[in-house]
Amino acid sequence: PGPFCLSPPYKSSQKLSRKYTTQEFGNQHTIRMNLLHQYRGVDSRTRVCCVRVRNELDVTVPVSTKKRAVVVGGGWAGFGACYHLLNNGFEVTLLDASDNPGGLSSGWRTAKGRAVEAGIKGFWYHYSNIYKLVDDLGIEDPFTDWTQSAFWAPDGIQVEAPVLQNLPRLPAPLGTLLYTNPYFTKLPIADRLSAFPLITALLEYDADPTTYDTYDRMTARELFRNTFGVSSRLYDEFLAPMLLVLMFAPGRELSAAAALDVFYTYVLAHQADFDVRWCRGSVAERIFLPWTERIKKMGGRVLGNHMVQEIQVSPDTGAVTKVVAATGGQGAKEQQTMEYEADVVVMAVGVGSAKRIISSSPALARQPDFACIENLRGVDVMAIRLWLDRRIELPNASNIGSRFDNSTGFTFYDLNQLQDEYRNEEFSVVEVDFYAASILLPLSDMQVVDRVRNEYLAKCIPEFREAKVLDFSVLRFRQSVTAFSPGSYCSMPETKSSVPGVYFAGDWVRQGPGVPYDQRGLSQEKALVTGHLAANQAAADQGLRGPFTKPLSLEQDEPHIGAAKAVVREIKKSPLGVIPFPFSPF
Repeated sequence: PGPFCLSPPYKSSQKLSRKYTTQEFGNQHTIRMNLLHQYRGVDSRTRVCCVRVRNELDVTVPVSTKKRAVVVGGGWAGFGACYHLLNNGFEVTLLDASDNPGGLSSGWRTAKGRAVEAGIKGFWYHYSNIYKLVDDLGIEDPFTDWTQSAFWAPDGIQVEAPVLQNLPRLPAPLGTLLYTNPYFTKLPIADRLSAFPLITALLEYDADPTTYDTYDRMTARELFRNTFGVSSRLYDEFLAPMLLVLMFAPGRELSAAAALDVFYTYVLAHQADFDVRWCRGSVAERIFLPWTERIKKMGGRVLGNHMVQEIQVSPDTGAVTKVVAATGGQGAKEQQTMEYEADVVVMAVGVGSAKRIISSSPALARQPDFACIENLRGVDVMAIRLWLDRRIELPNASNIGSRFDNSTGFTFYDLNQLQDEYRNEEFSVVEVDFYAASILLPLSDMQVVDRVRNEYLAKCIPEFREAKVLDFSVLRFRQSVTAFSPGSYCSMPETKSSVPGVYFAGDWVRQGPGVPYDQRGLSQEKALVTGHLAANQAAADQGLRGPFTKPLSLEQDEPHIGAAKAVVREIKKSPLGVIPFPFSPF
């Protein structure tokens, strides 16, 4: 009795000599995979295997006729690829090195039961595919209301970002400029007006691949300060902090094209696109846990403690055949090697992990598009959570800090306002996330905690200096976030690789002309959508029958912006294209 009582019984063209104990049938997936690895192709028509157990009962086990896909890496890209591969008719296994797969959105609890996760991430107004996913999963009300955010410097709040969707909609960028004007407390209007020449760059930079590549080879600081002449105060007090928070890197280390991708989204696209809200608890528990349960119900497998070592291809066809992974967790004394046969592999890991896998996969390392990934690099980030002995009220639940030192930027959040778990507590819970955090990584946990409390938080709100830390968490992530460095555009991979059956998903997939703005920059929406696109491309290449669901389309450019961009493109195609636009790097 149980899952192996099949009616009507399947017939096999061949019986297998290996015997299994009844205990080995405790996990249908394990037996199915064992049979698939050892006896694949027993019957080319039905792909059915028959085994005999020691209680003399003949049991037949059907082997799936579906195409097999292995997704390497969790997070939004990996789970998005896994979910849509299942929808497209694949048999899917997701492998992740963490104990609790979920990539950088994975979360856990401390020994005292306190929630910890790898940083706090916002959900912006234009994240339509994430909001649709949440609805499809039946998750009720996981997000806060739209919040106002504050930009801090050592001398106090510089500007606050209001909720723009509640205000009358004006043509872009007038609404953003007009409605935020009263919230600038220190930056003179003359400095703010120095940004107007940037509109030329925003209209021109992605007119064609050549233009985009030219902007990509410049640094953001060079573009803003030298080419377009924005004031030093505007750059230091507003543009640079924005880049640190949205792209996790200072302007001197950031591609100008990537910076313009971000500013286009939040300035020229639509008035409400800068509005943001937050998860009312751990993203892992509120979203990834029900998502994992749905994937398992659909027949998918989500396996933690699987560090992928190699991706193998057929020497005859050049197509992917197998994924090799080590189990037991990183640093374990005893690790077991597991092999997963695959018709499709989606690489949904970060840049650092991708480099490691490629370097140990000779068949991949020989291909130019895989070799180029070695040119990409990551950014160090840290996530610190503090439990304090008193309740300290923050004016805004979400905040951005800059100019507290020369190299790093940070965000800090009042979790008592954002997360249900702490809403009624008498003590404060504060999350502080650092980007470009190299100067903090060598410090001990206690040194980090003291520095965060005294040199960052207390300079914003003095009450933090007197508060005692009851508990804390310090998480370090070296080279874990994609760095959009100058010149990185040409090294980023396309969704479909040169190796048949291997695809890429994540925020490091190439962006540029023709790519919708929700698929650009460091965003959860881009990661999810690229996973969806990889799943659809794999299904089409494997000859599976559609139709396949497509990612939701964004609202088109506003008419005047679309018309202006079209004029720029036509001019650049014509003989007049040799005449440079005002301030253009051409």
